[in-house]
Order: sequence, then structure tokens, then C-alpha cells
Amino acid sequence: MSTLEIKDLHVSVETKEGAKQILRGVNLTINSGEIHAIMGPNGSGKSTLAYSIAGHPKYEITSGTVTLDGEDVLAMSVDERARAGMFLAMQYPVEVPGVSVSNFLRTAKTAVDGQAPALRTWVKEVKGAMKDLRMDDSFAERSVNEGFSGGEKKRHEILQLELLKPKFAILDETDSGLDVDALRIVSEGVNRAKAATNSGVLLITHYTRILRYIKPDFVHVFVAGRVAEEGGPELAERLEAEGYDRYLTDVTA
Repeated sequence: MSTLEIKDLHVSVETKEGAKQILRGVNLTINSGEIHAIMGPNGSGKSTLAYSIAGHPKYEITSGTVTLDGEDVLAMSVDERARAGMFLAMQYPVEVPGVSVSNFLRTAKTAVDGQAPALRTWVKEVKGAMKDLRMDDSFAERSVNEGFSGGEKKRHEILQLELLKPKFAILDETDSGLDVDALRIVSEGVNRAKAATNSGVLLITHYTRILRYIKPDFVHVFVAGRVAEEGGPELAERLEAEGYDRYLTDVTA
């Protein structure tokens, strides 16, 4: 059993007008095997939380802690966080021209595990995961995310998740830009990865449609950099019916 614990996290980002506070005291605990959905309107701090945990240099932690099994995540470099068992599926994955998907995946696996995977079993595992994600074999020889459709980029993110087997997966709006079929395939990949490793999942989304496939244990509503409400799957259903207006009214009142 592993635990990712976020305590009183405050985060700022530098803008032309100076430092702007985004997160204003976030508390969240995720255990192995749990799925936590983070929902909320645009600009509420959902993606800031994801990138702050992952170590993006744009975001400054002004106070608070993030620990993984008691170890200080914020003191780790980005690659140390990955080796410790953290994984981020980005909302907008970057292109890496000239680097094939197959080379990228094996290099990532070697870096995370500290040793190269056995080639024969690795190739079999990659092909099996690609088949499950409805990805053609030729995909492995394409440059990372270069010329990929939105759906291909998201499938590639989940392919990495299945192969790298992290302790905790942070999925930043993995459902954005996906059609119904791609959403189902990507969601099935997330569920397979979780089942295989009992990983914890932090799923960031605006909409409830992905939660029909990936069933959350807990739902957290983010508003103005804080957790405004927490509950179970029924909270997501209420958000689908009512939206975020009542939270925004409370903030501006």
C-alpha cells in the first residue's frame, strides 16, 4: 500500500503582472487502488495541481507539502519523481521529432526501472498493449507525437502508463478531444493499468462522461484554488445536472 499525501499546498505562477497565486491550500490523500476525480471550472487550479506534483518549473510551491510514502516529493527532481512511481499524462503532450515511439518507450522504461527490459519480453508487452489500445504496429516507428491526432496522442499517453507501471497516475484531462470510441478505448487502458498494479489514480476532468468508464471512489470539486466540496460518485452526477454555478456564486458573493 502506497500513499500520496498533499497538505496545505499553495502554488503561484509568474505572470507579466507579477506572481499570481493559483492554489490556496489544497489537502488531498490518495492511496493505492483509489481513483480520485478532480472536477471544476476553467481556471480553478486543476492542472496546476497536476503539474506542481510532477515538478514543472513554471509553478512555485510557496508553502505546503507533497509526500509519497513519507518521502518529500517536492525535494525530488522531475526524473526522481518518475523513478519514485509518479506518472503524468499531459493534457497537451509535446512532440519529439526524430525520436521513435519504440525508442522513447524503452528509454523511459530503462530510466524508471534502472535497467533495460529484456528485449524479447518487452517487445511482446509493447505489442500487446498497443493491440489493446487499437494501435497499428507501424505506430511504434513514428516520431513521438509528431503529426499525431488528438486521439493518438492520448492513446500514446495511456500506452506509457500501461508499460511504465507507476504507483500513482495523474491524468490531466485525458478525455479532452476524444470521440466516443477513443474515450472508451483510452478509459479501458486506464482501468487495465490500475488493475495490473493497484495504482492510485488522480483523474482531472471537466466532464462526467469519462467517469462512466472510469468509476471514481472520490470526487473533489476545485474552485478558486481550493477543494470546495468532496464526495463519492454521486457528487459527479450532481455536477452533471447542476454545473458549477452555485460554487462560483459562493466565491463571488
